[in-house]
Amino acid sequence: MFKDESEFKKVIDRLNINTEPNQKHRDDLRRQMLCVFNEAKQQSQKSATPDGVLRRIIMKSPITKLAAAAAIIIAILVGLPFFSSNSSSVVLADVLERIEQTRAFMYKMEMTMTGDMMSHMPTRKQEIQGTTIISTEYGVKWEMSVNDPNTDKKITTIAYILPEQKLMFSIMPGQKKYMRMELNDDLLARMKKQNNDPREMMKQILACKYTELGRSEINGIEVEGFKTTDPMFSAGMAEDVEVKLWVDVETWLPVLWEIDMKMNEQMDIRAVISDFQWDIPVVASDFEPAIPADYKSLEEEGYKMPSMTEEGALEGLKFFAEITGRYPKKVDLMSLAQELHALKDSEDLTDAGLKSREEMGRLTREQRSEKMMNQRQSIQSLGMFYMMLITDKKEPAYYGQSVAPDDTEAVLMRWKVSDDQYRVIFGNLSTLDVSAEKLAELEKLTPK
Repeated sequence: MFKDESEFKKVIDRLNINTEPNQKHRDDLRRQMLCVFNEAKQQSQKSATPDGVLRRIIMKSPITKLAAAAAIIIAILVGLPFFSSNSSSVVLADVLERIEQTRAFMYKMEMTMTGDMMSHMPTRKQEIQGTTIISTEYGVKWEMSVNDPNTDKKITTIAYILPEQKLMFSIMPGQKKYMRMELNDDLLARMKKQNNDPREMMKQILACKYTELGRSEINGIEVEGFKTTDPMFSAGMAEDVEVKLWVDVETWLPVLWEIDMKMNEQMDIRAVISDFQWDIPVVASDFEPAIPADYKSLEEEGYKMPSMTEEGALEGLKFFAEITGRYPKKVDLMSLAQELHALKDSEDLTDAGLKSREEMGRLTREQRSEKMMNQRQSIQSLGMFYMMLITDKKEPAYYGQSVAPDDTEAVLMRWKVSDDQYRVIFGNLSTLDVSAEKLAELEKLTPK
């Protein structure tokens, strides 16, 4: 019939089988057609009769090949269950494809954070509301309002991510301040994830283990649900995660995301992303940041975005060791924030740490705020770098609870850089690339 299997696959592609919306069904059709082809091929090899020769001559015609392939498909479909719209299931990979086909869309987010990152502080509730517009052509714009738990006043931020210029602007009208930040390709991709971009969230849930929740109804829309409790969804930031996604069975586009996370047994976060509007009209001017002349740049006040590099992580480790004589017990962002806050009244500091605290007391409020901001940046760089390693599945491990600055041969932190190579930070903050075999030997010597 056909010279080989690859030729038959080309014919299948010409039959528009990809119009079937369900990826599983498409795969089943292809697999069964190839099985029929291979069985027919084996039968033809057993027979060298004139009839077999005649069939090969006839099948040289492209039109006849298509007709034969179509006959095979019809034969298969007769034996398959009828694929009605009511029985087909939403396929997440195709949901992502549908989202990526939309040129512009918007949605709302509501987030509630209950608890406090500082274990000795009273339980507080912080509420965040926001609206986001995403355009594949122009970029991202979002407006977010956060209540200050101390004053209960709203703090509003308007932000723009402009991929073509590789820039991000954050504008704070209440404070008359703004920040302009240059983005590289890696940071640009990560900013999308942090902003709950549905496209990135779909990729995250596809990379996790998830289960199907079946059919339901939301605001009169028939939906199909999916759930994951895989910690990878939060890039290791949360201990307990539960994410539910509800998809319109007619359009195969998201209707509702429900995200619940528990962090360090002290903070619960619940986010609801809803009110999606797909294929909305947008123009370039919608994504042009308007900054009044009397607004002050945060960069003028010495603020810089924390880096997510090895160098930034080393600076954070060095700073913490200089003021405490030890390393942080954990390096996720929440644990780092807790430890840094606990140092405020601690007497368990080095001479350099005590001196820094005394100097801080002599500074003006603005000077103290700037110095604290710079100190936090180095610690944030450490936490963000570790979070990046988890997100990128670099198999990071950290042993700061047992490794001290004078443990020169002990592994303080490590992560994978290639199939058989790991990057290691030792207790004295020196670095080295080692093989997997060498790493195993080094970790045997690391205090547990």
